[in-house]
Amino acid sequence: MSSNTFGRHFSFTTFGESHGRALGCIVDGVPAGLEIDESFIQSELDRRKPGQNKYATARKEGDKIEILSGVFEGKSTGTPIAMVIFNENQKSGDYDSVKDLFRPGHADFTYFHKYGIRDYRGGGRSSARETAARVAAGAIAKLLLASLSIKVQSGICAIGGIEAKSYDFSRVSESEIYALDASVEEAQKEAILTAKNAHDSVGGVALVQIIGAPIGLGEPIYYKLDALLAEAMMGINGVKGVEIGEGFGASSLTGSKNNDAITKKGFVTNHSGGILGGMSNGDTISCKVYFKPTPSIFISQETIDKEGNELTCNLKGRHDPCIAVRGSVVAESMAALVIADLLLLNLGANMEHIKRVYN
Repeated sequence: MSSNTFGRHFSFTTFGESHGRALGCIVDGVPAGLEIDESFIQSELDRRKPGQNKYATARKEGDKIEILSGVFEGKSTGTPIAMVIFNENQKSGDYDSVKDLFRPGHADFTYFHKYGIRDYRGGGRSSARETAARVAAGAIAKLLLASLSIKVQSGICAIGGIEAKSYDFSRVSESEIYALDASVEEAQKEAILTAKNAHDSVGGVALVQIIGAPIGLGEPIYYKLDALLAEAMMGINGVKGVEIGEGFGASSLTGSKNNDAITKKGFVTNHSGGILGGMSNGDTISCKVYFKPTPSIFISQETIDKEGNELTCNLKGRHDPCIAVRGSVVAESMAALVIADLLLLNLGANMEHIKRVYN
């Protein structure tokens, strides 16, 4: 399996670099007959695209999606769906001064030592620009999930340690930073601008929820739902931690507090985050995704060049002061891709499923 490919039955492969001509993805395993709403795919990309307000990078990209294959008369054909997004607003010259040195907090150091070469223009393949392709693939997954009444949603629950006290997903689309709690949104915005004005950056936390997933998604041992969600989230640029349900807090609880009692009406609580034994239990699947501060900052930093000489790194360019905001859309997309993959994998879980198809 290629390191650029994710998923088994519903899989996608991305290609492209931050300052290359284009980036895109090939989505494979999409069942034939799925209605492909191109305007919906574009609306998902619009949520993630840069340059929308003062809380994001100033880089202006239209992120216009173009479907190249796998769709005929508005429906999937069962063959690979190829999509491309052409870059429009690169300023590669901003990176000439760092082509021979390693930017602190970036993948420059590891890419160079692994491959012996690196695309220094905006980080090349290691840039979060690549995640636009994941959102395009995720939009296809969401169309599949919507046909089964499964909903995936996300929002920002913390910025710079300022945490939401309540979660209201209905207001996320109206917020410039996708904030879940109106009572702390202004303070969270101020934290972003304070860091930005100081030429620094700040971290944040996104909350992702999946509603309506059937019981039994996920495999018992090596393809568990929670493990796959963690892999999907940790594969996003800048993510340093993932919590499922109660998460880290469960380690300080007793079993009697952490267990979710079960009644005829369902689970009384949801400390498990909707997952038991690596499989969905029918409750809301919930995970928090922790993003580090953007490593691209405009403060002088100590580093070395390719020859090991010590020097000072002074960056130019356009960067998000908080990657968690647009990153929350990517996390939501990856969650949708995980569920779509496991839905198709689950079709062969027992003979009754198989008989429904072939008898």
